Amino acid sequence: METNWTTRALGRTGIEVGALGFGCWAIGGEWQSADGQPLGWGTVDDEESVRAIRRALDLGVTFFDTADTYGAGHSERLLGRALGKRRADAVIATKWGNVFDEDTRTLNGSDDSPAYVRRALTASLRRLDTEYVDLYQFHLADADPVRAAELRDVCEELVREGLIRTYAWSTDDPGRAAVFAEGPHCAAVQHSLNVLQDAPDMLRLCEEAGLASVNRSPLAMGLLTGKHADGRAPEAGDIRSRPPAWLQGFGDGSGADREWLHRVEALRDVLTSDGRTLAQGALAWVWARSPRTVPIPGFRSVAQAEQNAGAREKGPLSAGQMDEVKRILGR
Repeated sequence: METNWTTRALGRTGIEVGALGFGCWAIGGEWQSADGQPLGWGTVDDEESVRAIRRALDLGVTFFDTADTYGAGHSERLLGRALGKRRADAVIATKWGNVFDEDTRTLNGSDDSPAYVRRALTASLRRLDTEYVDLYQFHLADADPVRAAELRDVCEELVREGLIRTYAWSTDDPGRAAVFAEGPHCAAVQHSLNVLQDAPDMLRLCEEAGLASVNRSPLAMGLLTGKHADGRAPEAGDIRSRPPAWLQGFGDGSGADREWLHRVEALRDVLTSDGRTLAQGALAWVWARSPRTVPIPGFRSVAQAEQNAGAREKGPLSAGQMDEVKRILGR
């Protein structure tokens, strides 16, 4: 275990964040693709979301990750409203690359042009009610690396202008992430990481390039909370009810995949050791995996915010517990 594991350096930038961040996808509420595919996590209570963000701040969670397209702008608006005069207490990460209609809450396509970066950022700054973004992330995971190099250079211009402090690529491809890593103000890569889906090559890149590893899906889209063990289908309007190809663990949308649930059950004892909840154990595994990791679990209530924040009291899994996880999963 690291002596001081509770904070993380945001890459090579000098910005420090807590080892736990919060992801703001779920609080964006319902939105959809042009063909009706749900892209949110179902219905949400905006007032509860605001209370949860403010509770997280009170508990010392200061890193919040959102995207312009979450809820077609709604997540950014909520985050900006919740932070209010406490903006300086938070480190805000958002993303660009998708094109959407705020009125219909519909994703209409994507735009990887250099010209779009500034337009998207201007809109995000307005919705977030802030003058700058701390971490600006390219949201098109499979974009062309040559084009990405152009976008990296645009991000460097935005840093010089004071509109963003750092930038990153949200992608699961280490080769693509390495393109952005060549920029002096690239701070991180956002990628999937959880105890069921390891990412050794990406973690190696983060170590070699001095990047923070911002971890989406640290709870495997909810599978590592135990809430899907009953096999019930997610509600309509939840992306897990009609999972796209990239969303693993939910099969055809009729409920959580049985094979994945069996793996969760096999890990339950080690993850819930030392008085942890299942979700807290999953976060503890991420922290133990690398000193560069910053998991960003989602939340929709004050209770979820408090439980996730409570994981910090127990710290990372021990070396012995990590070895037990490897044994159980056959790694």
